[in-house]
Amino acid sequence: MQKLRILLLPLGWLYGIVSFVRNKLFDWKVLSSHLIEKKSIVVGNLSVGGTGKSPLVEFIIRNALEQGLKVATLSRGYGRKTKGLIHADLNSTADQIGDEPAQFKSKFQDQIEVIVAEKRVEGVHFINNNLPETDLIVLDDAFQHRAVKAGLYLLVTPYNHLFVDDFMLPAGNLREWKSGKKRADAILVSKCTTDLSEEEKQRIRTKLKFPEDKIFFSSIIYEEPVGETFNNPENILLVTGIGNPKPLIDYWKTRANVMHIGFGDHHIFSELDLENIHEKFGTFADRNKVILTTEKDFMRLKHFDSVKDGQYPWNYQPINLQIHELKSFKHLLDGYTSEI
Repeated sequence: MQKLRILLLPLGWLYGIVSFVRNKLFDWKVLSSHLIEKKSIVVGNLSVGGTGKSPLVEFIIRNALEQGLKVATLSRGYGRKTKGLIHADLNSTADQIGDEPAQFKSKFQDQIEVIVAEKRVEGVHFINNNLPETDLIVLDDAFQHRAVKAGLYLLVTPYNHLFVDDFMLPAGNLREWKSGKKRADAILVSKCTTDLSEEEKQRIRTKLKFPEDKIFFSSIIYEEPVGETFNNPENILLVTGIGNPKPLIDYWKTRANVMHIGFGDHHIFSELDLENIHEKFGTFADRNKVILTTEKDFMRLKHFDSVKDGQYPWNYQPINLQIHELKSFKHLLDGYTSEI
């Protein structure tokens, strides 16, 4: 793997040069950015893969709703089978709008508006023209989408794979050079252990080379799985199609016998996938067993007849975000939105 990475480094440098020039063209205003007039928060990262953006988006939504703000989310709708702008409703599926937007709409229902559009400028214009009462737009995975300019930028990087330790694509996972962090107003180190020491936090702060009072740490909290069949199972067939399933696997291995079936991030499940999963479920254990998947994956699975008919014990794992410096982080968010 290390040898392959070394061989791919020249391609990574080329990719980095293209990314650098593109960013400079925006910095120099050769390429124009549309300033979002409404309060707007971008949640993004410098790398591809599962960094933990979705739990942060949901945290921001909850925090804004608690303030009585009207919220719209704007996403590309990665992995959907449609094109163009879609204003989601309660019947929208992951195939139509993407798994993460579907999760936001399923969880918050009519409390929020969910828009998907490849071109974020079109999405912003739609919200301005059709949802004028919107107070806050939360843009998911838009850190590199510089055709729009938001008011607050939050950069997410996972504790076990900090962007400062990574390389440019395809040698690593970086979408742009590490200097892209300068566009961020704050960095959230995600997927930390809940007992992360102050010494370890300081080591990371020093490594990130970013204003220390704008670096926050968070942990994933696994809530009780949702499903009628989940009752302290001894055996779990864990099905995932996310970027980094290891924390979830490790969590459940301390509680049950786990067999993992893994697919790529945003995997589009097929009937054959379901047949193989159910066949494996029939043989991997002989008693007290369930199928467990992530909430995001369930958005892509719940419309299959073999899942919703109850023949197999499907359950999904909700997660929540615990921010270690909660008061300071809420002060950052509330300070930004308080002018509304």
